[in-house]
Amino acid sequence: MGNNGDFRSTKLASMYGEYSFNDRTMRERLPSSIYYKMKDIQEKDQVLSLETAEVVANAMKDWAIEKGATHYTHWFQPLTGLTAEKHDSFISPTPDGRILMEFSGKELIKGEPDASSFPSGGLRATFEARGYTAWDTSSPAFIQDLNGITTLTIPSAFISYRGEALDKKTPLLRSMHALHKATLRVLRSLGNTTTSRVYTTVGPEQEYFLVDKKHFAQRPDLRLTGRTVFGSVCAKGQEMDDHYFGTIKERVLKFMHELNQELWRLGISAKTQHNEVAPNQFELATIFDTANLSTDRNQIVMKMIKNVAERHDMAALLHEKPFAGVNGSGKHNNWSICTDDGYNLLQPGDNPYENAQFLLFLTSVIKAVDKYAPLLRLSAANAGNDHRLGANEAPPAIISIFLGDQLSSILDTLVEGTEHNHTGHEMMEIGINVLPNFPKDMTDRNRTSPFAFTGNKFEFRMVGSSQSIAGPNAILNSAVAAVLNETADRLESSEDCLEEVRNIIIDNYRDHRRVIFNGNGYSEEWVKEAESRGLPNLTCTVEALPELMKNSYVEMLSGLGVFSPAELQSRMEIYLEGYSKQINIEAGIMAEMARRQIAPSIISYLNSLITSVKNQNEMGLKTEEQLAHITSVSAHLEGLLSSIKKLEEGLKKAQALESDVVKQSQAYRYRVVPLMDALRLHADTLERISDKAAWPFPSYEDLLFGL
Repeated sequence: MGNNGDFRSTKLASMYGEYSFNDRTMRERLPSSIYYKMKDIQEKDQVLSLETAEVVANAMKDWAIEKGATHYTHWFQPLTGLTAEKHDSFISPTPDGRILMEFSGKELIKGEPDASSFPSGGLRATFEARGYTAWDTSSPAFIQDLNGITTLTIPSAFISYRGEALDKKTPLLRSMHALHKATLRVLRSLGNTTTSRVYTTVGPEQEYFLVDKKHFAQRPDLRLTGRTVFGSVCAKGQEMDDHYFGTIKERVLKFMHELNQELWRLGISAKTQHNEVAPNQFELATIFDTANLSTDRNQIVMKMIKNVAERHDMAALLHEKPFAGVNGSGKHNNWSICTDDGYNLLQPGDNPYENAQFLLFLTSVIKAVDKYAPLLRLSAANAGNDHRLGANEAPPAIISIFLGDQLSSILDTLVEGTEHNHTGHEMMEIGINVLPNFPKDMTDRNRTSPFAFTGNKFEFRMVGSSQSIAGPNAILNSAVAAVLNETADRLESSEDCLEEVRNIIIDNYRDHRRVIFNGNGYSEEWVKEAESRGLPNLTCTVEALPELMKNSYVEMLSGLGVFSPAELQSRMEIYLEGYSKQINIEAGIMAEMARRQIAPSIISYLNSLITSVKNQNEMGLKTEEQLAHITSVSAHLEGLLSSIKKLEEGLKKAQALESDVVKQSQAYRYRVVPLMDALRLHADTLERISDKAAWPFPSYEDLLFGL
């Protein structure tokens, strides 16, 4: 938008949501009968009729035109992990040379972009171009404003001509419905007759880096890959712990100020902002909403961070590991299960019924995480996250759950049939005689855990900063839905529901407590202990993604109607192919930067050293140390040139395997990546031992401390 507004002259209350066709706008602009039909469609799964869509489309068009829009777009999330849009104008010419501004209900409900150029993993042939976008009625339309050019934007699902999901949103919506049905079965068995809708809420925390745009422009690796493929760690990094929650620099604060305004205008409740651990690293968190709305809004947040940074002569980096040796960026996915009558099913509660219910849902999640751990792991797998996970800054690649000692102890006593000893905590009544009381304040926080219980929600900390949260939440919803269906089967066939609740809680925890770990997830000891417990350790994307096609997982996901077997196969192929392409680009830019920038610069530097030593020798001066330095520079230059050649040869071999995505991804991971590491070792050493003025691009010091 480019409007660096002043809150002293702008009323935040009137500004908030002005670019969102939200509930307030619908109430103002739709006839009351249509408004209530839309609410039924959004909340009660009623079918949207064409007649209703016509009225909504007309109101939406008028609202958008008032905001300056001439075009609309169905905004969707293909399997690239980004967003996509095709713009159509409202203009319809008349025979007499004038125009009408039209937007029909049919155009609102459905769009038809070309589907042939999006990843499909074999679901579509190249010549099968027809694809459809379908309006997600639960996600409000909004106005995109790019420097005064406004566009009506309609959040949509993206499917093929035959109905296969070609996007990330469709499976997410399916998983939300599957969890709703499974949870409702459990609640009905427990005697709940008031809840009519169950949904998952998500609050994502978005981490990112900012660098000066002039430095960004001088780094081909940042421009093409989002990370530095070369770079020697500078003398000062994050070791002083002085950046985390530190005073925000004025330049960054101005950026954040405008970013907040942009998001608030869209009705996105940006709530928290702060300095993160690494220099020039920051975090933005939004308030919880339903999983699909949070997914849409997080995509907007990522795009808006980049757009607003550009206006402030900065570049935003959303890569999981832009800088080696520096804290990486994640996207903590805070997840819970809520009902339309106001209950958070992961909230311990204040009465006996709620406590027993809480333990039932808590242990069901524990079972789901243990049983489907490889699925959760692969949902957060990409080339960027391979650099981050397990690097003493993020959770390890091993899926485990942090519950806290108190809650773990309570569940242990349930399984063992012993009395729970408590000290110094307010106690809650469970309401089942054989279950102990337990304290309200049950957990600390554990930032080393990939899946931590934080009082009334779980924090899935493994998700990468560049990723869409749609995939991880679709998997998490599905895993929990599958377990809750098993729970419902037992409850529905039980003669004593209360006793069966107790039995399920005990069975779930006894059989799956191996996944509970409250200690230091960064330690080597935990890796060994996890292995002894039989927990999977899928260390990289190439190991994790093939797990998607394991028979039991295919049966679970297809049985819930979240993914068909063909859709799962397509995703494995797309994501492995994406991994290979990413490594190919990174390796290619490494070879190019090393050959065309680093080597010539070092050769010139080396020649200047040799000339200097010759001149000094003619004068009879000592040059022993200088000669040793020249020898070291020359050795690493030779190593650099040799490594370039080996990397280029390795790339050719990996590229030749394109007919087999699994073998090709393995070649990139196990052959090309080590060659990249070898090349980087020589380049980063040369940066440390050469003249800074001779180095061809900005250093880590420039990038991390240059704002």
